[in-house]
Amino acid sequence: MAAISTESSLLRRKLNRTNGIPLHLQIERMLRKLISAPPYSSGALLPDELTLAERLGVSRGTVRNSILNLVHQGLLERRKGVGTKVVQSGLIAWASLTAEMRRKGIEIQSFLLEVSETRASSKVAAALKIPDGTLVKCLEQVRGWEDRPVLQSISWFHPRLKLSGSEDFRKPLYELLRQTTGVTPVHALEEFRAIPAGTVLERRLRTEKGAPLLLRVRTTLDADELPIDYAEIHYQTGVISLTIDSRWKPVDQA
Repeated sequence: MAAISTESSLLRRKLNRTNGIPLHLQIERMLRKLISAPPYSSGALLPDELTLAERLGVSRGTVRNSILNLVHQGLLERRKGVGTKVVQSGLIAWASLTAEMRRKGIEIQSFLLEVSETRASSKVAAALKIPDGTLVKCLEQVRGWEDRPVLQSISWFHPRLKLSGSEDFRKPLYELLRQTTGVTPVHALEEFRAIPAGTVLERRLRTEKGAPLLLRVRTTLDADELPIDYAEIHYQTGVISLTIDSRWKPVDQA
């Protein structure tokens, strides 16, 4: 009943026809919020285009434009004769290392967990869309398993989250943020590249000098496209590997 209530409340909201924001963009924002929660986040089919159009008081074409935008962004998939649902992305699921490893029967160990307040560098500020030098909370972790450090992660959080720094960051990060701030991550912008280990990473990850590492740079956003956090994660390539399953799907499949 809670899911139905959430859907109804979102789709009962009146679209603003005077603020200059195109209707399909307003609908896209509504859909982002809708698909970030169960049952849609777990793979349930969305209401069909005609149903959505009738509830929102717009044309079917306007709803279709909103859905296609989310398809292009990799958030939704449309299957002819089946319907539209959230893409179950391995990269997004991997945002919770603890949950992912537990599914494989591996218990995560923490070798370092430090929370501090620092001034955002130009790189962090650009990702979070805040002025350079803004005070932000920073979380540094080194984690691994079987008494071996495997990765270092550093996350900088947007000030709007109002984190105190006393939160229990041993919990899966985005589950914790949902519980303490009410902010739900919807998608992430990510980049992967190989780099050599520097002095600090050599010591923290117990690697050889200049050992190759996989760097994952991620900016996580909510349903309104507002940044939640910016993170840099370094993985030991001898332990962690990245597999991407790419499939071609025509846009006009629906």
